[in-house]
Amino acid sequence: MMDKLQQLSAPIGRLLLSMIFIFSGFNKMTGYAATQGYMESMGVPGMLLPLVIALELFGGIAILLGFRARLIAALFVGFNIVSAFIFHQFWLDASQINPFMNNIAIAGGFLMIFAHGPGAYSIDNSHTRKSSV
Repeated sequence: MMDKLQQLSAPIGRLLLSMIFIFSGFNKMTGYAATQGYMESMGVPGMLLPLVIALELFGGIAILLGFRARLIAALFVGFNIVSAFIFHQFWLDASQINPFMNNIAIAGGFLMIFAHGPGAYSIDNSHTRKSSV
């Protein structure tokens, strides 16, 4: 029973971590000009927005599927930490402490994927299931 719960926790965890980025990437595409303006107001070049959208959408889908999960997770660790410090400057605005800590916590989740891999039911580990069947 516990083994099955542990196997299911990996894909569910990947789903929960990836959802925020898949939705956010899609929202950035549909509100491109507003997002670009916000980035520029925070000192981030708007020309980086296509890279952000690509990471959020395709990286989120890759994490969901467990494809190249360690590499993508490492990118998301950096992305979340950098985003926290750029966009959630709680030392200037106390209301930003929760969004800042959310980004840091999400980075921690991705650090776990980087350290331990994507777990069960992932493309990265599909060869393991095939060879054990």
